[in-house]
Amino acid sequence: MKILAFAGSTSSTSINRELVKFVLKDFQDEEINLIDLNNFTMPVFSVDLEKKGFPDEAHHFLKVIEECDVIICSLAEHNRSYSAAFKNVFDWASRINVKVFQNKPMFLMSTSPGGYGGGNVMNTAKTFFPQFAADIKETFSLPKFYENFDLESGVINPDLLADLKNKLNNFKIQIKNNN
Repeated sequence: MKILAFAGSTSSTSINRELVKFVLKDFQDEEINLIDLNNFTMPVFSVDLEKKGFPDEAHHFLKVIEECDVIICSLAEHNRSYSAAFKNVFDWASRINVKVFQNKPMFLMSTSPGGYGGGNVMNTAKTFFPQFAADIKETFSLPKFYENFDLESGVINPDLLADLKNKLNNFKIQIKNNN
């Protein structure tokens, strides 16, 4: 199984990237492609720029999705929405192929320093991603990242860790049944 994983952030200290890396430990026997949105930097989308053609990075983003079997991502929340970097990649890619996520099974996550755990961006993504061919199988939000996550140990809150493990197990069962 080929897993595409990414954080919806370009921060070098992305807490969402740390959450993704922690979750990927449960998939050590799989082929993992952990991408960095910094490798998909493009001009800010506009119809005027679109008329001049699509950036290679937008095609590349769609290609890595095409080549995977499963998507695992954690979205950063900026002002209650997607980060500008992720939204820009998404905007460009969706103009090439409205089915950006190509019906791939997805484990969708979010985290934030606050108590809502990126819940606003999670709710937005749960509503809109399926319209762009995301097959969201499970979701997980980690609140209060700095209280509930340790860079060495991962999720340290026992209740949140149990919830995450349960959702990961359910996700694995669902993707196994799809194959």
